Formats: sequence, C-alpha cells, structure tokens
Amino acid sequence: MKNLLIKNATVVSPADKLNGKYDILIADGKIKSVSKDIGCDGDCEVINAEGLYAIPGLVDMHVHLRDPGQTEKEDIISGCNAAAAGGVTSLLAMPNTTPATDNAEVVRYILDKAKNANSHVYVAASITKGLKSLEPTDIDEVKNAGAIALTDDGRPVENTKFLSDAMKKAPLCGMHIVAHCEDLYLADGGKINEGEVSKKLGVKGIPASAEDCGTAREIALAAALGVPVHICHVSTKTSVELIRDAKNRGVKVTAETAPHYFSLTENELLKRDADFRMNPPLRTMADVDEIINGLLDGTLDAIATDHAPHTPEEKADFESAPNGSIGMETSLAVGITCLVKRGLMSFEKLIEKMSVNPAKILGINAGTLAAGASADIALVDLDEEWVVDTQKLHGKSKNTPFKGRRLYGKVKKTILDGKIVFDEQQ
Repeated sequence: MKNLLIKNATVVSPADKLNGKYDILIADGKIKSVSKDIGCDGDCEVINAEGLYAIPGLVDMHVHLRDPGQTEKEDIISGCNAAAAGGVTSLLAMPNTTPATDNAEVVRYILDKAKNANSHVYVAASITKGLKSLEPTDIDEVKNAGAIALTDDGRPVENTKFLSDAMKKAPLCGMHIVAHCEDLYLADGGKINEGEVSKKLGVKGIPASAEDCGTAREIALAAALGVPVHICHVSTKTSVELIRDAKNRGVKVTAETAPHYFSLTENELLKRDADFRMNPPLRTMADVDEIINGLLDGTLDAIATDHAPHTPEEKADFESAPNGSIGMETSLAVGITCLVKRGLMSFEKLIEKMSVNPAKILGINAGTLAAGASADIALVDLDEEWVVDTQKLHGKSKNTPFKGRRLYGKVKKTILDGKIVFDEQQ
C-alpha cells in the first residue's frame, strides 16, 4: 500500500490533545506520525489539506443497515458508502434485520460482507430471539461469532427479567447493553409526539412519558445491579434529567441523542411528510433545549444518527409509513451548523461526542489519531455551505428530515485504514 501524507491540515483530535496545524503520515494503513513539516521518502501520495480540518473518523453507534433481509432499503455496502460520505469510519449495526441478528450465522454474515465495506462495521445482536421478548438470545453464541453489543433496538425489551439477565452477563463477556427505552403500553401505537401538533393533525400521539418510564427502568436496573447501560436516542427533557440525576448518583449510565433531536421540533410534522416521523418522535422546543443542555454539560455523552432507511414507497403515506430517517451523511454538518456555528459548542467538543466518546463506550479502536492507530480520518471544510440534495446522497434511501436544508461543514475526503474511501471530487 502506498504511503499517504496529509499536509497542512488543522488537526483536531481531543483524545490526543491535538488542536493545531500538523501533517499526518500514514504507512501500512496506520498513522505513523502527526507532527510539523513531515517529509515523505519513497512512493508517497500527498494530500494538500490546507484550509481543511483533519479529525478522527466518526463513530456512529446507532445504525440500521437493513441487511440481511431488507436490502431494498439499504445493504451493508451501500450503508457504508453513506457512512464514508459523512466521515463515519466505524458504526454499530442494529439487530432488527430479517432474520433478526440473534444467532451466530447472521452475525458472521454481516461481518463477512462488511470486510469489503467503506466503514468498519461492529455488530449489536439482539437480547431476545426475534426481538419478541419471549426467549433470550444465546449471548455466548453471538459473542463468539463477533458481536460486541446487545440490544432489541427497534423495540424495547418488554421482559425485564431478560433485560436484567443480559445486563448482568454483558460486562462479564466484554459486551455492551444499548437500550431502546420505551413503554409500549404508554406509546399505545402512537405515531408522533403527543401534544399540540398531534391534536391539530388529529393523529394519535406518543406521550413523552413512554420514553421517560423506559429510561427510568433501565437506570433502576443499572443502579440495582451495579452494571453499565447505554441509553439510546434520548429525545425528552425528563429523560435528560433522569440520566443527569443517575450520573450524579454514580450510576454507570451513558447516553446518546441524535442530530434531529437537537435541531428539529414536532412543528415539522405539520407538513404531513413522513420523512419527519421517527421513533422516538420529534418533540417540543423545551425538549430540544434540554437535549442541547445535556450535550453541553456531559449528561449526553454521544451523538449517533439512528440511521433508518426506508423506500420512497414506504414513506409515501404520512400515517401508515414506518418510523425512521437516514442521517450519516448529514450528522456532522448538523452538529456544526446547530451547535458549533451558534457558539454553543466547540468543534473539539463535537468530535468528542461523535468519535472519542462512542469509541470509549463501545471499547473499540477508534476516535484517535495517535501513532500506531488505524488511519481512519475525515477531512472537513468547516465553513463550506451546502444544501442537502437527496439525489446526491450515497445510500439507497433518501428519507432525510434535512432535505433542502442549508448546512455548514462538508466532508471532503474520508480515509479508512489508510485508503481513501470517499473523495467529494470523484
């Protein structure tokens, strides 16, 4: 493999306490050095990154690749193409595939197909068979096949005993519980946030309490058992407050939110456009404000996308459409636009939330530009303004709530294991 030399980049790597102008030398897929004025001997490709920021590749710990079984929406290769275009070099694939990722065969299928993908794919297996909460998954089996996390995401684990057993076992075998927090009895088949907009549209709502009660259950289990839990896609003010209180009490809880929860409100649903329907649903401005507070004060550790592709046909009808929106190609830009450009958060802190912290939570080799680390790097123009054009996105599905939005921050190149896997100019 030809050596790669990135010249004149503004390197921002919080894990390595780097924030300044450096060169980066890459050899054999690894970072060889980050320093000033590096020369390159022998066969070496040079990238002039003047005006660009070099960051550790993003780690998206919440992605639905839809493969196996739903490949009309997305597959492992197309999903990782979208990841690369968004600067994502590592992702955690959720288990609500068809069949569900609840056995060694499916885990191995995903990992084998991902060998040729443009992002590192890690696998979350389900806690219960078929995500039905009727029978526990054989955790040893999926662990031995290569899964690193456990979740029934797409649904909560309804059987609290199965969840408790998984939470006790996961730390013993080096796995991580990532929890979809929802009380399905309270959600009761609702479609959007319960409130003024649901009343105006005459559409059945999901109360915020459905998420809050789920969050409280997972926190209570983590506290009682003395084990860690990670809370997925936090969207409500009360859930942020519950997590903040739990952290203050020493409970081993971490949490993520998604870009749409700190940038959009339920008012978007007045358009009756199903691309704005996801679960948890878009909430109120008060919820958005507290999500931002939670990111700023460390209550919310990570930003993930909950990338959930669906076909245009599925999304055609507002009320019958499945929940979910795509997000990997816009997540960094939404963070830059809504947090960094508004002066709420430094770019360095944003990279902590989108790369360093998710890597730490999952225990994977990512989020760093230290010598010897895998050369997983995104080159970003922080000031470039662009409009989200669904026809230019790289995945199969186009159901983004940010379509037509003007955003700041454009990924120009993404490097995976020392190889350029995305180049905006190509």
